[in-house]
Amino acid sequence: MTRTGYIQEHLRYWSVGQGLMSIHLDTVIVSWTLGLLMCGIGIWLARRATSGVPGRMQNMAELLVTFVDQQVREILHGSNPLIAPLGLTLFVWIWLMNFMDILPVDLVPRLASWFGAPHFKPVPTNDVNLTFALSTSIFLLMIFFSIKVKGLKGYGREILSRPFGWYLAPVNLFFRVIEDLAKPLSLSLRLFGNLFAGEMIFVLIAALLPWWISWVPALGWTLFHLLIITLQAFIFMMLSIVYLAMAHESH
Repeated sequence: MTRTGYIQEHLRYWSVGQGLMSIHLDTVIVSWTLGLLMCGIGIWLARRATSGVPGRMQNMAELLVTFVDQQVREILHGSNPLIAPLGLTLFVWIWLMNFMDILPVDLVPRLASWFGAPHFKPVPTNDVNLTFALSTSIFLLMIFFSIKVKGLKGYGREILSRPFGWYLAPVNLFFRVIEDLAKPLSLSLRLFGNLFAGEMIFVLIAALLPWWISWVPALGWTLFHLLIITLQAFIFMMLSIVYLAMAHESH
């Protein structure tokens, strides 16, 4: 395989269907597998939890839960039992999906080829369809909680009368549409862009350098990329919490 062919191979998804009806099976398989793994680990930790001296796994879980809960308490001016668990789920699930980018670029595609997959991209957050699905879910929750907290009438009044008053209702509506659409767009494209760029650097290192020297820059980029995948999961979680907290604000 030529270098160009090698790079193009890593840009292809294992998809079925055509056009808008196509489904990326690799994204679905990996994201669901990691989601079930996350749930399984959570159930295992909950059943083994002790009020005595915690083990390493329980200690790490308690630190994560406490950290996310503290962020929600500082941002949300009110009470909603859904937002903290949602933020924790987003952070852990997105981090696990991002972590797939740390594995050797040819490992998972080679294993998948043994089961008949023609192409396989093992990083779900490198698929803009998944990042848009996550951000769209947050967007729909924003609308739901805005109507639930303020009522349909209050939500409509907020859209039409702010920030310039009732006399400029069309202008207020225009700016509100832009503001609300920018939130899911920025959430999804930020996560997708960073993970896509990170994977492409690994692919370019493997394609352009001999195997006996490529591990040096790959190791350096891996150490730096660990920070990126954690930061991106944290940013997505925090912005989601902020957007949902804004939906609860009535002033």
